[in-house]
Amino acid sequence: MEDEDNLPLHVSDQSFIPRKMDTLSVEELMEYIIQMETEITCAREMIEAKKQLRDGAEGLFKK
Repeated sequence: MEDEDNLPLHVSDQSFIPRKMDTLSVEELMEYIIQMETEITCAREMIEAKKQLRDGAEGLFKK
């Protein structure tokens, strides 16, 4: 049985997988761009949430 310390910190989202683009049609490339833009938006939202959490914690300790 695996020790918890050996488990990965981040489990990859299998819905977003880099693809070999030279075999994709124009429509497939457009869909791929939409998927990547969605992933980027999620990452930006996560960054903002983490910044707000950090700022809140820092505010508590500055008093």
